[in-house]
Formats: sequence, C-alpha cells, structure tokens
Amino acid sequence: MIVAFSVAPSTENSDGSVHDAVAAAVQIVRESGLPHSTSSMFTELEGEWDEVMDVVKRATEAVSAYGSRVSLVLKADIRPGYTGELTGKLERLEQAIETRK
Repeated sequence: MIVAFSVAPSTENSDGSVHDAVAAAVQIVRESGLPHSTSSMFTELEGEWDEVMDVVKRATEAVSAYGSRVSLVLKADIRPGYTGELTGKLERLEQAIETRK
C-alpha cells in the first residue's frame, strides 16, 4: 500500500511555520527504512498496512510535542500484491504522456 500523509500541529507562531514539527515527523519516516518520498505538502510511504500505519502513528506522536492539537491528512492506495508503486505509478504515467506526443 501507499499512504500519502501530512501532519502538522496547531501553532501560535506569527508566521504559521511548522517546519520543526514536520522535520520530527519526516525523521521518523526516514528512519523507518520503508520506501518514501517527501514533497512540500505530503510524505508518501510504501509498505504493508501495519508497518505503514505504525510509522504514521509515530510521526503523528512526534508532531504532537509541538502543539496542543494535531492535524493529520491521510490518503491510501491499497493494492494487495503490488510493491514498488511509489516509482512504478510515476513510470507508467510518464510512458502514457510520451505516447500522447
């Protein structure tokens, strides 16, 4: 499965910055050893249900140290029997684009 998630604390920073909290979450993801990718808005993580959800839970707990409230947005692509889809889906997309030229 692939999970795309974003986690952030409530903040009282005048500029709304949450980068320290997000860094704590991304560190959990990177240390998990699971395939992952982080962009400016989401982190994608690939693995089995229990291991992916464990990482999301630990990342959320890490962020909770930075505020009294945490927002978690999560989207999952559950496709049993498939692995390598973090890159596989993108490769198929690029191939489809090339065939349209």
